[in-house]
Amino acid sequence: MSDEIKVGDVFPWELSRRQFLGLSATAAGALALGTLPRGSSPAAPACDAHMPPVKFDREVYTLCEQCVWRCGLRAKVLDGKVYKLDGNPHHPHSNGMLCPRGQAGIAALYDPDRLQFPMIRAGDRGSGLWKRVTWAEALDYTAQKMQALKEQYGAESMIFSSTHNLAQTQFENLLRAYGSPNYGTQRSQCFNAMIIANLLTFGMQEPDRDYSAAKYIIYAGRNLAEAISNSETQAMIEALARGARVVLLDPRFTKSASKATEWLPIRPGTDLAFFLAMLNVLIAEGLYDKDFVGQHTLGFDEVAQAIKPYTPEWAASKTEIPAATIRRIAREFALAAPHAFVHNNWRTSNFVNSFQAERAMAVVNAISGNWQQPGGLFPSAGESGVALGSIPQPAYPRVTALRLDGVPWKFPLVPLEIGVFQEVRDAILAEKPYPARAWLVYRQNPIAALPERRKTLQAFGKLDFVVTIDTTMNDTAWFGDVVLPEASYLERYDPLAVVGDAVFIRQPAVPAIGESKSGLWIFKELGTRLGLKDYFQYQDEEDYLRQQLKPLGITLEELKTKGHYRPPASADANAELKFDTPSGKIELSSASLAKANYPAVPVWEEPPAPLADQFYLLTGKVAQHTQCSTQNNRLLHELFPRNTVWIHTTPAAERGIKDGDWVWVESQAGKVKIHATVTEGIRPDCVYMTPGFGHLSKGTRTSYGEGVSDSDLHVTFTDPVSGGQALSQTFVKVYNS
Repeated sequence: MSDEIKVGDVFPWELSRRQFLGLSATAAGALALGTLPRGSSPAAPACDAHMPPVKFDREVYTLCEQCVWRCGLRAKVLDGKVYKLDGNPHHPHSNGMLCPRGQAGIAALYDPDRLQFPMIRAGDRGSGLWKRVTWAEALDYTAQKMQALKEQYGAESMIFSSTHNLAQTQFENLLRAYGSPNYGTQRSQCFNAMIIANLLTFGMQEPDRDYSAAKYIIYAGRNLAEAISNSETQAMIEALARGARVVLLDPRFTKSASKATEWLPIRPGTDLAFFLAMLNVLIAEGLYDKDFVGQHTLGFDEVAQAIKPYTPEWAASKTEIPAATIRRIAREFALAAPHAFVHNNWRTSNFVNSFQAERAMAVVNAISGNWQQPGGLFPSAGESGVALGSIPQPAYPRVTALRLDGVPWKFPLVPLEIGVFQEVRDAILAEKPYPARAWLVYRQNPIAALPERRKTLQAFGKLDFVVTIDTTMNDTAWFGDVVLPEASYLERYDPLAVVGDAVFIRQPAVPAIGESKSGLWIFKELGTRLGLKDYFQYQDEEDYLRQQLKPLGITLEELKTKGHYRPPASADANAELKFDTPSGKIELSSASLAKANYPAVPVWEEPPAPLADQFYLLTGKVAQHTQCSTQNNRLLHELFPRNTVWIHTTPAAERGIKDGDWVWVESQAGKVKIHATVTEGIRPDCVYMTPGFGHLSKGTRTSYGEGVSDSDLHVTFTDPVSGGQALSQTFVKVYNS
């Protein structure tokens, strides 16, 4: 570590990268390789500058964290540096392959903007003036602040939030031991509608999809060719190659639409109408699995009665898809069933009626009889199936305070561990049900992610204390008070990952750069200073993993060498078909919904529409980035440096807008200036903007000032049932700059 910035020094962030980081020889060597852009890093080691070496000292099995899919990977190491990342063929999420983001993980490891030591703010928030401190100083200061706030205002005055990650269990352990009810995740920005609909219908958050024998697949806005979920994207492409028919509903011609058998540019907010009409055809024409419905579902007669008005002709007026097309697709789907499914989607919370759309999609799947059938749906998608050892801990303190996000007093059907993230920000501003005083943010960036960034900045301005734990100085850290540097996913241990019938390890491929530490270490050290030592009964990261492995009969050393372990199969893999719902069946009609005064079966809810001079503002993913977290990655920045606004050729011509022009995009939340992409690949009543750009932090020097933030435009609309943020319910004007 460079001595140019010593402990106790106060410094502005506007120093040169070399001066600030003083990169060690290890980091400098790997940075200069041809795997990263040349000319922006220290001198290269003695090897070919264009290609990584072909021989390595060792290969380390670990897990990617460039997105929440967490693929297995192999890090190839030479002389203490990572030179190459490959997929782990033994991991079901990678199958030996990595996506562009996963391949670019080496640039995240050796990012010149990596946080290397703890810092405490030394000027106004957002001024970029910081003081380097020791870990002991940073943790003592943080614990003293948290303890003082707890004593004066109660534990509920402290907000904790994180993205979904392997260390989340110990992060939640810290917040529960501290005694705060206020926990925020990013899920309401993406898939609350899907999760709550599936819980109420099937008793699980997300059924798995079997592509191996699928003959017919319907996607509603799911863009797997760009919103890459590695193994599932592979499976979709393989299914298409085998001849599976794929129908895609999307107002925009995405890369997935280019691969699909049929693209239907549906009017935004009307997916619900499409699936209600499908149900109308399937039930009216008897094109459903009567035996399965009779044995394993509840409420079919109520659904059959409710969907009678929703004919394809009715839906055509809503969706702008011909009635004959809707009827044909329903019949084709029925012919292919049970080897057919409607994908239960991810980012579905785009309108306040998205929950009803997800319920209708779930009912279509249920009555087709595709449950546990080849090419249909299966239980327990993702992580499940292996029992790990637990870390002993005392009981948590009793919490009586209401949650700021309204769960469950305002959103009774939303699980506590998911929450309604955007409501936290609004509660801070309103100081209801009580004032919030502080926020601990772990691997998350609410200032960039939440809609109406102006309001989020105002909310942070009302807080007495903000501490962030991350690898880079993102926008939220930039406006915080304390920054604690976490080691990157290629430098640390995390709790074990269970995927299907196997357990996988994340382990360091190389030593951590600078003074960065693992989340497990940070939580234990902070918890100890808060008087919560008994909740962190592990000596270090390796002791934590050994306690997890204890029931499995495998040593940590064996797991580190192999990267995974698959216990012997359980005796009965085909137990009686039972669903974790109150009735034990698939609930087409939900008593839980009725009890909460919502319709028990899917019904039509009319979405709002833009005025004549406005557009729907669409958002979506690209293959090169993950939300707002990868724009500073230099490899990915080269591939996708900034966003533009897509606009159809007809409204563009009417406004005198040409491809590449600067234009203004304006909503009731704000206004941004951005380059236009004029295309026929989008409906004339829509515009599209890739999210995650327009960063405010000067600590992310590659991405700072590149593109614009969709959060400056999106207005906050929350689905009252699932708490999902209705992103596409924002309407904008577009005009020449």
